Amino acid sequence: MYLGDNLITGGISGFVGEFQKNKPNSQILLAKVDNPGEFGVAELSEGRVVRLEEKPEHPKSNLALVGVYMFDAAVFEAVNSIEPSWRNELEITDAIQHLIDTGKDVRAHEVTGWWKDTGKLDDILEANRLILQTLKRDVKGSIDAASRIDGNVVIEEGAVVEGSVLRGPLVVGRGSRVVKSYVGPFTSIYFDVTIQNSEIEHSIVLERSRIVNLGARMERSLVGKDVEIVKCATMPVAYRFMVGDASRIEVP
Repeated sequence: MYLGDNLITGGISGFVGEFQKNKPNSQILLAKVDNPGEFGVAELSEGRVVRLEEKPEHPKSNLALVGVYMFDAAVFEAVNSIEPSWRNELEITDAIQHLIDTGKDVRAHEVTGWWKDTGKLDDILEANRLILQTLKRDVKGSIDAASRIDGNVVIEEGAVVEGSVLRGPLVVGRGSRVVKSYVGPFTSIYFDVTIQNSEIEHSIVLERSRIVNLGARMERSLVGKDVEIVKCATMPVAYRFMVGDASRIEVP
C-alpha cells in the first residue's frame, strides 16, 4: 500500500524485495521527523514495533510512519476486527496495531534518504525542487532565436518557446507555450499550458492552465488544471476570484 501523496528517493523496490525475502506479516517504513505529532508514530523496543499511534498529542518517538506499508493476507482479518477511530475512519495504524497485539511479525525499516509527505503546499514545492534537481538538460521542443535557455531545462517535444528566458532546473511539458515570458528555477509546467507576458518561478502549473499578462512575478505557487490567471484591464481595479477548497491567496 503506497499512499499517493508520498515521495521517497530511489523508490520502494528494495523495500519490497526485502519484504518478499523475509516474509514477515507486515513491514512498515519509518522516518525521523521534527514534528511527529502530525503523523502516525511508531514506538520501537529492541528494534521491533510495539505500538503505533495516529497523530498523538504526546508522541513516544520521532519516528513517523511513511505512507508505504507491506502486508500478507493477515491484514484482512485485522481490518475486519478494528472499529472506526474518533475521526470516524478506519485507521491503517489501528490495523497494524491489531497485527502487533495478536502476535504477528511486524517489522520496520527506517528510510535514510529524503522522504516527503506532500500534503501541504510547501511540501509539494519542496518535493518538486528535489526532483527537478535530478534533471539533465533535454531540449526537444521549438525554441526561437529570441529566447535564452540556461541550465538544466527539459522542454518536451511539441512545446514552443518564443521570446522568453528560461532558467533551470525546470520542465515544460508537451504542447505548452511560453511566449514573451520569464520562467525561473524549480518550475514544473505540465501539458498544454500557456505562459504569456508573465514571470513565474518556483511553482507548479498543471495541464491546460493559462497565465497571461501578469503585472508581477508569480512565485511559490501551485496552479491546478484548467485554471486561468489573467490581469484585468478594466477600471476600477478590483479582485475577482473563484477559489477551491482550503485555498490560500495572497494579494499586494
